Amino acid sequence: MSDLNLYFQRIHYTGAPAKDYATLAAIHHQHLMHIPYENGDVQLSVALDFNFERIFEKLVINKRGGWCYEMNGLLAWALEEIGFEVRRMSGAVGREADGDVQRGNHLVLEVMVDGKPFLADVGLGDGLRFPIEIAAGKHKQAGLDYALTKLDDGFWRLHNHEFSSVSSFDFRHDLADESELTDKCQWLQKDHTSPFKMLLIVNRFTTDTIEVQLGKIHTTITTGGKSSRTLETPEEFHTNL
Repeated sequence: MSDLNLYFQRIHYTGAPAKDYATLAAIHHQHLMHIPYENGDVQLSVALDFNFERIFEKLVINKRGGWCYEMNGLLAWALEEIGFEVRRMSGAVGREADGDVQRGNHLVLEVMVDGKPFLADVGLGDGLRFPIEIAAGKHKQAGLDYALTKLDDGFWRLHNHEFSSVSSFDFRHDLADESELTDKCQWLQKDHTSPFKMLLIVNRFTTDTIEVQLGKIHTTITTGGKSSRTLETPEEFHTNL
């Protein structure tokens, strides 16, 4: 049975939750610090869906990580349990380069705080540490630069920090088309051209770094840049995961 206290234990959150930005920011950050982004099940051809009890058991009970549909799905539930008004939105990683074919490949959240909409996203892998207001502007978090812009076609674009392999994603500021998310979720885990099928991805946040594993390449991102190395042995690979 899903239990908010079990989620709080999983992310090491010990505060007194309220419907304010301080709570939203703290839970968002703690989630990133303690639940990694990973696509291990896709690599192993384990079928994934949007069933919440499955997601809760995987990420909370079994202490696994997950990809955007799971990570932000779990966060949305927790915030709603606290009393926040949350809206699921359909995102498109890589739309800047590839266009609308990418729509639905990312789930992001709108969270209302004091009548203002905030973008919450713990499912990009190496993106925002804290939610930002859905308004055009620049942001600095842990020494890294981000920006949110409104596009002429009605989409918003989140510009990720310069050291990320994911430069941006777009989203419409409205309720997600769940069929679009479902179709793209199935494609990403089944099609042989999907990047999630071709490459193991594991990302972890620490206090000062973002640790990124793409296949055998391990990258550490800091405020000063990034450094990468190839993991040469199974033992080294296992240690870094």
